[in-house]
Amino acid sequence: MEATAAQLVAYDRPLEVHPVTLPEPTDGQVVVDMAYAAVNPVDRVTALGRVDGDQPLPRTIGMEGVGRVDGRLVLLRGGGLWSTSVVADADALIPVPEGVHPVAASAMGVAGVTAWRTVTELARVADTDRVLVLGASGGVGAIIVSVVRALGATVWGQTSSDEAAAWVRQRGVDQVVVCEADELADRVADLAPTVVFDPLGGAFTGQAVDALAEHGRLVIFGTSAGDRGTVPLQALYGKGLTLYGFGGLIEPPEEMAAAAHRALEPRPAARLEVAVDAVVPLAEVNEAFERLDRHDVRGKLVLDLS
Repeated sequence: MEATAAQLVAYDRPLEVHPVTLPEPTDGQVVVDMAYAAVNPVDRVTALGRVDGDQPLPRTIGMEGVGRVDGRLVLLRGGGLWSTSVVADADALIPVPEGVHPVAASAMGVAGVTAWRTVTELARVADTDRVLVLGASGGVGAIIVSVVRALGATVWGQTSSDEAAAWVRQRGVDQVVVCEADELADRVADLAPTVVFDPLGGAFTGQAVDALAEHGRLVIFGTSAGDRGTVPLQALYGKGLTLYGFGGLIEPPEEMAAAAHRALEPRPAARLEVAVDAVVPLAEVNEAFERLDRHDVRGKLVLDLS
């Protein structure tokens, strides 16, 4: 059985899209006809060899997507999903409820789960909170905005781009802050956030610590602005702040699958607004990576695998 897949043949080189031979399903496995798959930063760092760099090549990559088995729409998580068809364990498939659009569902396994868990399980945002979302035009940041807004909290969104500001405003934030890291604490002083969500790292994290109100919570789940930074420790302990880290790659698969089930339930799914920048053909996967590298994405990029 053959499929067309995006394969990693060498690290830090373009992916190759070409036919591959699928293994024969064994007992407990099924063939899934893939429909859509989200493009995530973790897919990019995988292609660069920074994640799973010891795995054999060539191999198909792609961490989340949706497909159909016997006409039923299912969500898949894991690896090797950027393919027109895949062989998967039947008990690993997550049913997608009616009413959830397949394109949106394709981003629920990674971006949706990250947003849902960081907001509801780590930060435990309530309607009394004042929330600052850094990188609010990003794939996870935009979803976090929608969840926080649905919970009734005040939410401000940060972006470094004037071009992205109008888009972030359309996501329903109470205020958009356009600034670089060195301006952040001053620019959000009026908000005095009780919660900050940080996918940026670098100099932004220290500024977030300075900006937080007493007993505030900082949730960091990415370092797109740099994996090293200086944290003002006196502010961290003096204000009684709590710092949470969310690393989806080290979470037990069964917990992530359970979180995906919860995120896809009708009520959470209504709160998880997946903003899709573009749906692009599988053949344009390298162009999608280039857009990620340029930070030229508003929300999610999704691959059309059909």
